Amino acid sequence: MPHSPGLPDGTPVLVLNGPNLNLLGLREPDVYGRDTLADVEELCRATAADHGLRADCRQSNHEGALIDAVHEARTEHRAIVINPGGYSHTSVALRDALAAVELPVVEVHLSNIHKREEFRHHSYVSAVADAVICGAGAHGYALALAHAATLVREKR
Repeated sequence: MPHSPGLPDGTPVLVLNGPNLNLLGLREPDVYGRDTLADVEELCRATAADHGLRADCRQSNHEGALIDAVHEARTEHRAIVINPGGYSHTSVALRDALAAVELPVVEVHLSNIHKREEFRHHSYVSAVADAVICGAGAHGYALALAHAATLVREKR
């Protein structure tokens, strides 16, 4: 697929993965699938390139490191695709950081958080995200990047 019209090739987008996502493929594969984080990152880079983007993929189990990456994105990236993992349901600080950088944000979850435990039904991040994709497995990242390209193009 050709890249999105109106975007210079290599427009940087931060793809940020939160806690425990480094264990993809090992941790609860019946919930999160068998794709590893490396598989997801490869998919993100390929999808981003198809849309004229460059995916800068990062993962951390530490809330402060995720917040620092979001702050850095303010000047280094044009959008954020984020799977906040468990911080979706607990981190007002991550939510506030995403709101402060004023970039397009697409939240993605491998599983459908609304079909899971009650405490997972609420995400602080969703309130500041331009879109939320959940339950599509690793393919959700491709959907998120395609939408991020649209948002970046519209913001230009």
